[in-house]
Amino acid sequence: MKLKLLTAVLGLSIAGLAVNAASAQTLQTVKDRDNLRCGVNTGLPGFASQDDQGGWQGLDVDYCKAVAAAVFGDASKVQYSPLSAVQRFPALQNNEIDMLARNTTWTMDRDTTLGLTFAGVNYYDGQGFMVKSDLNVNSALELSGATVCVQSGTTTELNLADYFRTNNMDYNPVVIESQSDVNSAYDSGRCDVLTTDASGLAASRLEMGNADEHVILPEIISKEPLGPAVRQGDTEWFNVVKWVHYALLNAEELGVTQANVEEMLESENPEIRRLLGQDSNFGESIGVSQDWVVNVIKAVGNYGEIFERNIGVNTPLQIQRGQNALWTKGGLQYGMPIR
Repeated sequence: MKLKLLTAVLGLSIAGLAVNAASAQTLQTVKDRDNLRCGVNTGLPGFASQDDQGGWQGLDVDYCKAVAAAVFGDASKVQYSPLSAVQRFPALQNNEIDMLARNTTWTMDRDTTLGLTFAGVNYYDGQGFMVKSDLNVNSALELSGATVCVQSGTTTELNLADYFRTNNMDYNPVVIESQSDVNSAYDSGRCDVLTTDASGLAASRLEMGNADEHVILPEIISKEPLGPAVRQGDTEWFNVVKWVHYALLNAEELGVTQANVEEMLESENPEIRRLLGQDSNFGESIGVSQDWVVNVIKAVGNYGEIFERNIGVNTPLQIQRGQNALWTKGGLQYGMPIR
């Protein structure tokens, strides 16, 4: 009996090693294929959407470009896979994409049960509510009995239920898979309320018939740390995506921009020289070139530039940095040191 048990345990161990070996080759697979397959939103202004020529743009899209620039020295080598909230995790689990950059909340369940590994938080968000201004509602606490449009397959559903239960309020959910269909249902009057991440509400408001007729309520009811994710069991690939994120943050902190990165190659600042591969070769440790950060910054700029270009105060979304400011400016964004 003990021999059979030992054999079974050994069999599981060997199978586990085989699975890890199969999954721990994403970087080489990406290099051999000569492009990065990146899962993005089907259409969320500011984060991932297509322009009139079909080109992809947005904060998450720029993260895809940044990783491609680090691996290939060419930010254009990305194949975008637009995915719904329901589709996104199976696509990553089944190797249909190499990384997921789709305004996805980092949770314990996703980090364990679903077998994902989050490479960082590229946007700190929280769930809110939007209503039509003619309802004369000023607070989410006035929404008892409301019909609420919500997207399926998201953390939004559970947060919604928790909030109404905690505040002893009733509501009628209208659960729809596609965010564009959720928006349409709300805009057509099928629901009194639209709920999603606050950044998503700002984007959705722009898509309504008349944005001025909609009000985003002040309450933020959850923590939604959004960021890129990869499959578990592939530390090499995880390191690439993770350190691209930190490089973007460190570049902003050190004042390295898309416009001055070439000039900064001559800097005497030891932190800048390490970041840009002048006095060291940290790229080698993650399987990319010595000038990987230079290629990233040339392609998309630093984190602050990505933020301001896509969702900042001078864009239609007009989002303040807030929690997404650098730690040196009272925010939560903190790049681990490259040294």
